[in-house]
Amino acid sequence: MTINDHLATFAGLPIVEVDDEQTPADPAAVAWRIDMEDFEADLSEFEAALEKVLERSGPTGPAALVVGEWGSAYESEFPAELLIKNASRFSGLRALFIGEMTYEQCEISWINHNDITPLLEAFPLLERLWVRGSQGLEITPGRYPALRELVLQSGGLPASLIRAVSACDLPSFEHLELWLGVATYGGDARADDLATILGGRALPALKHLGLVNAEIADEVAAAVAAAPVVARLSRLDLSMGTLGDAGAESLLAGQPLTHLETLDLHHHFMTAEMAQRVADELPGVTVDVSGRQSEERWGRYTVCAE
Repeated sequence: MTINDHLATFAGLPIVEVDDEQTPADPAAVAWRIDMEDFEADLSEFEAALEKVLERSGPTGPAALVVGEWGSAYESEFPAELLIKNASRFSGLRALFIGEMTYEQCEISWINHNDITPLLEAFPLLERLWVRGSQGLEITPGRYPALRELVLQSGGLPASLIRAVSACDLPSFEHLELWLGVATYGGDARADDLATILGGRALPALKHLGLVNAEIADEVAAAVAAAPVVARLSRLDLSMGTLGDAGAESLLAGQPLTHLETLDLHHHFMTAEMAQRVADELPGVTVDVSGRQSEERWGRYTVCAE
């Protein structure tokens, strides 16, 4: 399974293509999107697109920026330096999505990145950061007081990256979503690598935790069942992975989950009976057990891998 469509909204704002001829009534009330139609576009074309965003979005730049293909993403890392050198012109930027591509543009595990620490340091007021793809992606542990939301979408998220995120000082952090993926594409994390996150002390303001698209979903569920962080969550997301009856049994046998507003388990391998039991035992919780999958002869599968 793959990512087939582009987002229509980001950070609560409608997405507008920078080349769209129709000018929004309020340029600050949209998320501006850049996407190179030519997969092998020269870097100068991407730089020109950034200039166009600045021209159209107002004196402080966009509030939200969505970057699709920047040109040869399958072999060239995201040119963060072009944003960094213009940081003063993007002073209004609060939400950034890097790599918002479909599989037809670039498979998720082929998207190249680099160390995003300089980007976070150049934009200390950034509140939301989404990144699709994890090839070469790094972050140096540091203090990022404004960051409230981090989403790392991957076909295989390295354990080293998870540990680096865990070591950051994120006092305002409310939303964390990690696409753990599969070992074949670099997803070498085990439940132990999530211990700091699940322990709760590292992310004191966390309300939404997503550990999704996981080949080790049953193992993750067992760890979550006893995790101190769960008591303060309003939304728990273990969807898009290989969760089966064993993982669901761990969740039900663990700490109470009745305080949750939402438990998302869609795309799973539970039996119909177990899926119904989860919903029945959490009557005050919005439980999503849609998308029941059948195990193939080669085993279970996540939503995204390659």
